[in-house]
Amino acid sequence: MSVQEKEDDMATDDRIKSIRREYPARIPVSVGILPAAWMKHREVLNAIVREHPILFGKHTDERDYDAVWSRTYVEGEHIDVWGCTWSNVKTGMEAIVTGHPAPTRESVRTLAIPDKDDGMPHGFMYLRLADIRGFEEAMMDFAEEPPELQMLLDKVLQYNLRQVRRRLDAITDTGQIVCFGDDLGMQTSLPISPEKWRKLLKPCFSSIYQPVRAAGHYVHMHTDGHILEIIPDLVDCGVNVVNPQVGANGLENLARVCKGKVCVDLDLNRQMFPFWKPGDIDAHVREAVEVLGSPAGGLWLKAEIGEDVPLENIEAICVALETHSHYYDTEQRCP
Repeated sequence: MSVQEKEDDMATDDRIKSIRREYPARIPVSVGILPAAWMKHREVLNAIVREHPILFGKHTDERDYDAVWSRTYVEGEHIDVWGCTWSNVKTGMEAIVTGHPAPTRESVRTLAIPDKDDGMPHGFMYLRLADIRGFEEAMMDFAEEPPELQMLLDKVLQYNLRQVRRRLDAITDTGQIVCFGDDLGMQTSLPISPEKWRKLLKPCFSSIYQPVRAAGHYVHMHTDGHILEIIPDLVDCGVNVVNPQVGANGLENLARVCKGKVCVDLDLNRQMFPFWKPGDIDAHVREAVEVLGSPAGGLWLKAEIGEDVPLENIEAICVALETHSHYYDTEQRCP
């Protein structure tokens, strides 16, 4: 086994220990860099990455600065398996859905479940409802609860359960971290009431996550927006690691709802990364560790880098994550 493979195994081991609250050696930390940032900064950004192997591993190969994660990150229009039209005006950034295959309730009745498998990309359940219907129509459905809403929920859930079975069939070892992503919140609230969410969406997420847990794996769920009221419900559904935005939920609120109850993969405040000074970033990361951290575990830290983040702030984010990737007691940093 190479040194890099050993380091990767240690990082994975710390993640599992953090989930299980078994005293990891350090806080698992990571940085995600959007394709648009690579396209803008290129070699200069790569030089920063090479200086931080704790975050990025040791890279020796040449990097393709123009690579994208999926076809929806390419300028133009793209049709997904459900027939949603994704429109993109700038390569390197994600598209938005501008064409909805079931804009009327009558069209929901004839909507076919796709034969093609897409592996459950980001927005596989709640966001997919809005993509299929359009946001305003979806909100009216949640408000009025017509029979077509349950029809659509059933169709999307049936499709997702097929995707989960395929994902589980492809995993050969037990105890793996299986990741899902669906943005359930808005900036300051849920888009529907917690009561509606529990009645209509909670059974769907529970049905999706329980087979993963039954197979001996851990469920990691990324979800942007304000989600405080339903985090306990996500735990009920089977989520082991929740990945919330600190800016939309607040550190103290997340500590009150999550600490000691579910592992938090904290999405640091990327809304402020373009505007803060390096010292602000360092203080933000340290505060996150002080408020949410525990020697037993239960905290990961994650930063997302967009093209609008200055290079000096990217470096500051990397340094802060490495510096503060240990837990704090009341007086000093633990060695």
